[in-house]
Amino acid sequence: MYAYPYSIDPSGYHGHIVSGKTGAVAVEAEECSNTGIEILKQGGNAVDAAIASGLCIGVIDSFATGIGGGGFMLIRSPNGTYEHIDFRETAPAAAHKDMFVENPELAKYGGLAVGIPGEIRGYELAHQRHGKLPWSVLFEPAIRISRDGFKCTPLLEQRLKKAEPWLMDMPEWREIFAPEGHLAKAGDLIRRPNLATTLETIAIEGADAFYKASNMRKWMHFHVINHIMIQGEIAHYLVNATRAAGGIMTLQDMASYKPQIRPVVSTYYHGRKVVSCSTPTSGPLIIAALNILERFNLRLNGYTGLDLHRIIETLKHGFSFRTEFGDPDYISNDGRIQEIMSKEWASRIRQNISDDTTYPPLYYHPRYDHVESHGTMHLSVVDGDDGAVALTSTVNLLFGARFMDPVTGVILNDEMDDFSIPGKPNAFGLYPSEYNYVAPGKRPLSSITPVIVESDGKFELAVGGSGGSLIPSATLNVILNVIDFEQDLYSAVNAPRYHHQLLPNLAVMEPGFNHILEQDLTRRGHEIFHLNTSQRISAVQAVMRLPDQSVHGVSDPRKLGIAAAY
Repeated sequence: MYAYPYSIDPSGYHGHIVSGKTGAVAVEAEECSNTGIEILKQGGNAVDAAIASGLCIGVIDSFATGIGGGGFMLIRSPNGTYEHIDFRETAPAAAHKDMFVENPELAKYGGLAVGIPGEIRGYELAHQRHGKLPWSVLFEPAIRISRDGFKCTPLLEQRLKKAEPWLMDMPEWREIFAPEGHLAKAGDLIRRPNLATTLETIAIEGADAFYKASNMRKWMHFHVINHIMIQGEIAHYLVNATRAAGGIMTLQDMASYKPQIRPVVSTYYHGRKVVSCSTPTSGPLIIAALNILERFNLRLNGYTGLDLHRIIETLKHGFSFRTEFGDPDYISNDGRIQEIMSKEWASRIRQNISDDTTYPPLYYHPRYDHVESHGTMHLSVVDGDDGAVALTSTVNLLFGARFMDPVTGVILNDEMDDFSIPGKPNAFGLYPSEYNYVAPGKRPLSSITPVIVESDGKFELAVGGSGGSLIPSATLNVILNVIDFEQDLYSAVNAPRYHHQLLPNLAVMEPGFNHILEQDLTRRGHEIFHLNTSQRISAVQAVMRLPDQSVHGVSDPRKLGIAAAY
């Protein structure tokens, strides 16, 4: 079944749209949205703001993201060119496809679950190619809030309660999140001084301080000079902590990590250019879905039961396609991916969508079983020159691999859980995807789908979501709400959402849909899974340039966020 990470009661909380004339930043925490705006005001661009905001949210929402994880960045330069930076975590060199067959839980918790972190190298590459402000300036807000402290948010309080059964047994976690003997609550001050030292070291010494071991020293006691860790010590501490927890990561794995510049994928939807990231993200799913939906002309009749049925059928086909995705450096199916994203393929798929009924999963021809993914953080930025960034970063499950290096303060990811594990077929006879088996240096398939939309060649929208396998449908929901149903940005983000990932064969719906729409779906054979009032489908962060050149920003109230603009 599904894991719904956004199970916080939003009663009494109402997000809102923010507007400005120049730039906007939408992050899950208001403090980090404001961080991005301050960077823009200092003369930074969208990439600078995204990096600073990403570092900030990694301190506050450490249950979902941080420098111990990785992700993807979609960048639009002011001249309209695009770049996709893949800083997804990779499998260690000693990894192999059968390593979790005997005990799949080891892919979730502990040292063996850890992929090589990519976030700092990804930020470094983005900054080298696009940044304007000095590297160290981008770290200052995150260093400050780590050292001086930040107020525990209601969202963090809820996540800490979920983690309490294991967190309170670990002294390094208690020291940060329960210094008084009980878990922090909303409004309590949380400090992460060791992480502040780590961030300050990277700010001054550069990304090599995180990844490369010193030639002068091997493992030694913690040594800090004026809050700066000796270069090369960070990698030693992370590797030793991981191996002590049963992992196989090495210093060579850390030193060898490289982010990738990959192609973007795009299509035109009702005249607008829609751009996303190529595999191993799920960007091609969004492109394929929009191509299928375009000829249905959803805007013609407004929001009807037939429209919703067609969208859900499109998602079922899209998640079927997704079972063929994986790390493009390890599989040779680019021709197939290009076919799936073509208008011709969309035309053939539309012919298989009946307006009268839905079908069992095998009708959609999935090649493999679906792999579930989790967690994440998304942020969106636009600057005064219409440079824009859609960035998604993750440590995967709640607090990643559930262990923190006590010296550096870094919480490590459990991204190995996003690989497929060889095994028996599911109830439909579908085997796990060989395209997504573990291999040395390989990146696991991701549900992440950053999107940027242009209208008449000009920036219009940057959008993306968090929430694992729920991300593609949530992102699609918002795009359709803006383009087809002409909703303002807050309404588009706040509107109730639907989700279908083919396996399991359930149409998942948030509260708020009228009963006639649901009856129309049931009449067509859909089995509906109703979320309760405390469950939500993903959390979306979006920024938009309007025709009058003003900007709007919205952080999803599902994750209690507030955007910022100026």
